[in-house]
Amino acid sequence: MPSLCLFGAQWGDEGKGKIIDHLAGDVDYVVRYQGGSNAGHTVITGGEKHVLHLIPSGILHAGRVNVIGNGVALDPAKLVEEIEGLRARGVHVGPDNLRVSARAHVIFEHHRGFDALTERLRGADKIGTTGRGIGPAYADKAARSGLRVADLLDPDVLAPRLVAALREKNAIRQGLGGEQAFDEAEQIERYTELGRYLAPFVFDVGAELRQAYKAGKSVLFEAAQGSMLDIDHGTYPFVTSSNTGVGGISTGAGVPPTMIDRSVGIAKAYCTRVGEGPFPSEDTGPRGDRLREVGGEYGATTGRPRRCGWLDAVALRYALDLNGADGLVMTKLDGLSGLETVPVGVAYRIGGERFTEYPAAASTLDGVEVEYDDRPGWNEDITGVRRFEDLPAAAREYVEFVEEAIGVPIVMVSIGPDREQVIPRGLTAPAR
Repeated sequence: MPSLCLFGAQWGDEGKGKIIDHLAGDVDYVVRYQGGSNAGHTVITGGEKHVLHLIPSGILHAGRVNVIGNGVALDPAKLVEEIEGLRARGVHVGPDNLRVSARAHVIFEHHRGFDALTERLRGADKIGTTGRGIGPAYADKAARSGLRVADLLDPDVLAPRLVAALREKNAIRQGLGGEQAFDEAEQIERYTELGRYLAPFVFDVGAELRQAYKAGKSVLFEAAQGSMLDIDHGTYPFVTSSNTGVGGISTGAGVPPTMIDRSVGIAKAYCTRVGEGPFPSEDTGPRGDRLREVGGEYGATTGRPRRCGWLDAVALRYALDLNGADGLVMTKLDGLSGLETVPVGVAYRIGGERFTEYPAAASTLDGVEVEYDDRPGWNEDITGVRRFEDLPAAAREYVEFVEEAIGVPIVMVSIGPDREQVIPRGLTAPAR
C-alpha cells in the first residue's frame, strides 16, 4: 500500500507531527497539502523539541523528500526562517529533501496586516484567527488576484502584480484602519529577494508525486489543523480557510483521488480547541484546567492556552466517517492518568431531543447538552508502557470503549511526547 493520509480528527493540535515523524522514516515522500504557517507540528526526538510550521514532519529523517503542495498558503519569510532555524540545529534542509510547489499561493505582509485589521473590526464577533494572513491569502486566491510562488521568481511578473495588490490593500488599511501604507518599492525588493532564496526549492511537485507513485514510491500525506476546522465541513465560520481532511489532497497536492490508498485519523484521548467557536464537550472547571496543565495544552504556533474538555465521540465519529478513515491513532492517553473517572461524550441533547449524529450547522450547537458515559480512571504512570496488554485494565477498557463508540479500530496509542512513546496496534507506514 504505497500511500497513507494522516489527518486531524478533532479541532487540531491532536499530535499529528509526532505520529507523522514516527512513520516518516519508512516512506519516500511526506507531503503537506493545505494550511499555512498557522499550523504547528511539534516533534520531540532525543529530548530535543522541534516545532514545524510549513515544512513537513519528515524533514528530521535523512533521505525523505518533503513536499509543500500547491494547496498550502505559503509565507516565504516564515519558510526561510524555518529553513534557517533547522539548519542552525544541524538539520539538513536543501532542494534534495524539500520541494515547494510553484503553484502554491503566497502570503504577503499585507495579508497579515489585513488579517489583524479584519479581526479587530469584528469586535465581539471575532473568529479567533492566528493573524498569520491565511484567510486573506486564500480569499485572494479565490478572487483570482493572488500571486503564486512561481511569480516570486520572475521580477517582471512580481512587480506590477504586487503593486496592484498593495494599492488595493493600502486603500483599505488607511480607509478602515487609519494605518500606514506599505511601501511599494520596499515590498517589491523584499519579496524579490525571498524569491531568489527559494528558487532552488521550487518544483512542479504534482508531476513529481504522480510519477513517484506510478514508480511504486511510498507517500505519506500530512494534514494541518483538524477536520472540525474544515472550511466546508467544520464549525463554520469558526474554521480555517482550507479543506483539512482527505478531500483536500487531490486539489492541494496535484494528485488524483485514486492515489489515496488509506486514511487514518488522529485524536487525543480527550479534546482541545484553540480560538472561538462551538466546543460541546469543553470543561471550564478545575478538571479542564488540569487537562491543560498536565497535557501542556498551549498553542505551538501562538502559545495561546487551549480550551480543554472530554473526548466527543459524536464529533469524532463524524470526522472519521467524513474522511473514510480506516483507523484512529489515539494520542495523550497518559494525560488522563490520575483521574477517578473519565467522561466520554456519547450523544447530544438539543431542545430536549437526543442526537448521536453531528449536526450540520454550528448554530445548532448553541445550548447543546452532552450526554456522558463516565469510564473508570487509573492512577499508574503509563509513559513507559510499550505493549497494550501492559496498560492498566482501566486504560485498556477506555481505549476499547472509545473504539466501539467511533466504529473504527484504534491502530496506535501515544503515551508521551517522544517519537518512541507509542503502543502499536496495527498502524504501519505505507510500504516502500
